[in-house]
Amino acid sequence: MGARRLSSMAARFVNIDYDTPLILPPNLRDWVPAGHLAHFILDAVQEMDLRQIKVNERGTGSEQSPPRMLLALLLYCYATGVFSSRRIQQATCDSVPVRMICADTHPDHDTICTFRRENKALLQETFVRVLELAQALKFLQVGQITVAVDGTKVMAHASKHAAVSYEPAGKTIEQLDLEVKELLAKAEQADSTPLQDGLSIPEEITRRQERKAALQKARAEIEARARARHALEWAEHEKKLAERAAKKERGEGRRGQPPKAPTSEPGPGDQYNFTDPQSRIMKAGRGQHFEQSYNAQAAVEVDRRLIVGERVSQACNDKQELVPTVAAVAAPVESVAAVLADSGFYSEAAVRAVEQTPTGQPTGTIVYAALEKKAHHRTVSDLEKKGEPAAPLPGAEWSEVMKHRLKTEAGQAKYKLRQQTVEPVFGIIKSVMGFRQFLRRGLEKAGLEWRLVCMAYNLKRLHIMGAGLKLASPA
Repeated sequence: MGARRLSSMAARFVNIDYDTPLILPPNLRDWVPAGHLAHFILDAVQEMDLRQIKVNERGTGSEQSPPRMLLALLLYCYATGVFSSRRIQQATCDSVPVRMICADTHPDHDTICTFRRENKALLQETFVRVLELAQALKFLQVGQITVAVDGTKVMAHASKHAAVSYEPAGKTIEQLDLEVKELLAKAEQADSTPLQDGLSIPEEITRRQERKAALQKARAEIEARARARHALEWAEHEKKLAERAAKKERGEGRRGQPPKAPTSEPGPGDQYNFTDPQSRIMKAGRGQHFEQSYNAQAAVEVDRRLIVGERVSQACNDKQELVPTVAAVAAPVESVAAVLADSGFYSEAAVRAVEQTPTGQPTGTIVYAALEKKAHHRTVSDLEKKGEPAAPLPGAEWSEVMKHRLKTEAGQAKYKLRQQTVEPVFGIIKSVMGFRQFLRRGLEKAGLEWRLVCMAYNLKRLHIMGAGLKLASPA
């Protein structure tokens, strides 16, 4: 016999009985502890006045899953890092909180996916209702708020290896044309060497023609994008020329060469993705590599860190994103007093559009945007206390006004809020909730999914920060 450790007392273990039938609590809510996120989301959705719910009004076919239950199911699963409709279906069997939300029913993945895809208006309405809930709970101020805006790259449901560049696509088309001619010539030769087993000349010709058509479509799309880009760049180019001419008339010095006119021709590296054509190749990982992605934008209220505006863009950088992201701030927010943005968002045209109406009247919103990236290290000079800078002269350029605004004590204190507001939100969404890639393809569907993510984040935030909220307790 092997050596055995002896003990003066017999070891005691919890009795594990797999066979005796158990009687679960008769109330499904008792399956989940009080104060659980599932209770909060279920109660919040039940209390919302939702008018955009899409149902089968004819009442034909099988019984439908209640829309409010499906909405609560999606919000809870997104808040806890379950995004795939098939995994959500599985969670209705595996997860006790999800079983409670579904009242022990099990909607299939197709029902879940269809509901998510076809209820754009409902998801937009629900985003507003969540903010109204935060307002009713005295958690969110809706007037004269300060928001921090930023964007984060989220991978598309497409591989960057399924993309083609403009110039290589043209070369491949030429190669395919040569191969088709070679195959046609081979077909006319009675004594030509046969192809490998299972291959035929007509099929190989058809395969190359189909490939050529796909590449031609890709190049046409790239050319259309280049023309659209040129229209935007040309307007900016003319504006720069006008500013340069105005400086010359005032006798001010002009530094550097005149701005180079943009071209409408696509670049050799401009790409098209066959899996998700609306996604774009974007820098990721602090510019260390490239991924097929979308640019997910958010406007975050600085005091409570709730997302009050969200959208998805195809832009590879944030240069044109300030105005539409500020415009995406949703009701019930009544007014925005200040907008905080990093240097990637700054342009004179964008700041002017946010701070002034088309007639030149002030909107009441002030932008605080860095003009250039600044190192995190602070020098001795940065540590020294300085007096308030002199105000810029009347008629000064917008860049001078912005520099002065960020050098004032009040401006510095306000701008510090940007980094500690929006970047942690993206960190929670990606690292805690685990949302790093869209599961839906196309700009509109990616936008719906990002809205779900932002709503789930807001509800999770309300639940964590609102220990005294009545909605967090089961009935």
